[in-house]
Amino acid sequence: MRIEYIRDGLVEEFHEGHFLKYSDLPGGEDYPYYLRSCAKPLQASLLIDCGINLEPEELALCCGSHAGEECHIDVARRILKKFDLKESDLKCGVHAPLSGSMQDKMLLRGEKPGAIHNNCSGKHLGFLAVCKVKGWDIKTYDSPEHPLQKEIKRKINEMCEVKDSYPETTDGCGVPILSMPLKNMLIGYKNLIDNYPQIVNAILENPYIYGGEDRQDTEIIQKTRNVIAKVGAGGLCIVFDLQTKDGFVVKINDCSMPARRIAVLEMINRLGFGKIEYDNTIKTIQGRVVGEVKVSLE
Repeated sequence: MRIEYIRDGLVEEFHEGHFLKYSDLPGGEDYPYYLRSCAKPLQASLLIDCGINLEPEELALCCGSHAGEECHIDVARRILKKFDLKESDLKCGVHAPLSGSMQDKMLLRGEKPGAIHNNCSGKHLGFLAVCKVKGWDIKTYDSPEHPLQKEIKRKINEMCEVKDSYPETTDGCGVPILSMPLKNMLIGYKNLIDNYPQIVNAILENPYIYGGEDRQDTEIIQKTRNVIAKVGAGGLCIVFDLQTKDGFVVKINDCSMPARRIAVLEMINRLGFGKIEYDNTIKTIQGRVVGEVKVSLE
C-alpha cells in the first residue's frame, strides 16, 4: 500500500504500508507487528468469559481508546464504584485527554488530568474487574508474571490462532502486549465477532464511549452500518463488515495517523463497507486546490 501526496503533479510526500483483507487469507506475510490498542476488544473477551456483569456503555469503554471527555469519565467512575476500586488502583499512567475540547475545559477549570483520563483507562478498569472477580492481586496486575497477563496472552493467542512465538513488549500504558502477523490479527477479530456478540453490540451501540472526539474508529462506526473498527498506535487499524463477515487491516510503516486515516476510509469505500465522504485534496491557506492524496495497492 502506498499513500501519495501529489502537489501539482509532483509527489511531495508518500507513506508506505500494508493492506490485507480477511477474504484473501491464508495469504499475507509472516512478519509480526505489535497489536497495540487493537488488542483491547480481544482483551475484553475475558470479561465475558468471567461472567462479569457490565452495562453496554461500560463494556464499550473497556474495549476502546477513549478521548477522556466527561461522558467517558462518568462511565469509568461507574466501573470504579461497581467493583469497589479507586482511581489510584489504575496503573495506566497519566496523560492529558485526547479530546482537545476537554483539555480546554480542564485548563479553564484549573484541573489536572489523572489516570482516569488516560485513553487506556477503560482497558485497565476491565483488567481490575477481572482481578476482583478472580481474587487476584490488583497491585501487580500490570506485571507479565501476573495470572491476569498470562491469561490474556493465552486467550489472545488462542483467538488469533497464533502457533509460533513472536516478540512481546510493554505497551504505552505499561502492560504487556503481543506481536503477530497481520493475518492473525484478522483471524482474531473474526473469532471475536463470531463468539462475542456482547462486545460487538456494545461497540456498535456506543461508538462515542468507545472512542470520542476526533477518534477514527468512532467516525467509521457512526458513518457506516454494521461496521466495527479499532485503531492502534503504530499506524494500525482493523475494520470488519458484520454483514459480509469480511474485513481488513491497514498498517502504515512510518506510523502516520493522517495517512492511516485516508487509507482506511478509502478502502472502506472501495470495498463497499460504507460510503464515507472525506477530503483528500491539498489546499492553500486561501482554499485553492493544488493537489490530492491518492491511495494505491502496490
